[in-house]
Amino acid sequence: MNLKIFSVGGNFGVFDDSLPDGWGNLLLDRYLQEKGINPYKLNVLERLSLIGSTGRGALEYRPDKSIVTDDEFLDFDRLSKEVEKILESKESDGSVDLLYKYGGSSGGARPKVFAKIDGREWLVKFKATSDPVNVGEIEYNYSILAKECGIRMAETRLVNGRYFGVERFDRTPQGKIHTISAAGLLHANYRIPSLDYSLLLKLTLNLTKDMEQVAEMFRLMVFNVLIFNRDDHAKNFSFQWIDGEWKLSPAYDILPSSGFNGYHTTTINGKGEPKLADIITLANEIGLSKQYVN
Repeated sequence: MNLKIFSVGGNFGVFDDSLPDGWGNLLLDRYLQEKGINPYKLNVLERLSLIGSTGRGALEYRPDKSIVTDDEFLDFDRLSKEVEKILESKESDGSVDLLYKYGGSSGGARPKVFAKIDGREWLVKFKATSDPVNVGEIEYNYSILAKECGIRMAETRLVNGRYFGVERFDRTPQGKIHTISAAGLLHANYRIPSLDYSLLLKLTLNLTKDMEQVAEMFRLMVFNVLIFNRDDHAKNFSFQWIDGEWKLSPAYDILPSSGFNGYHTTTINGKGEPKLADIITLANEIGLSKQYVN
């Protein structure tokens, strides 16, 4: 099989989804270095083994070398301070172990941890170096706005008045839900512009066979344009296998942000700086009614 068709690193897209990136990779490397292990000598299979049973969705890897925790940890202010130390390359007095325990398998650029709050599983984000001080409040406010505009999201909250929290939609009391990103399904490179919303709309129709969910993807596209969310890369759209059917996942990572060279990372009608006419063109292509679009 020719691995050139697969995503960065020659890995299958569905498995690449399980690997950390950005903050998660930085944290993993620091953790391994403190254990005397050279992280650059690990291959993909060894990294997947470290993810084990803690990764996104329902995929698990054996042998499982992950750190599994079911206890609640609520000292988010302490974690935030330790995050700052790591981002500034300062010594973290042994708390790399703690951060890795709660967030070693996390994806995305911003620091985050997985935490149990009131018996439910949440993802809590912290400020990255380039973020505004109140980035948690900003993302929380946009999550409320998104819901008011008909965008389906998991429950969100502002933790300790500072940190954005969102309930994990790949976990339920009954177990894990298979979840895969558009990047994983299409073997797309999420680090650079690699998709157009026309493809995402067609993918949604092909998987779900449901025009209501196609309309939901269309609403998300329009919302991203209106709020200037240009970091709309291929990993920021996902699908879930629920009750024997593919369904569009709740939306996530919705806030104003810059994309590749300042443009939308996922283009609209081939354009990174779309106009209204481009949005209407895609609506016509996928079969959404003029009444709905208006």
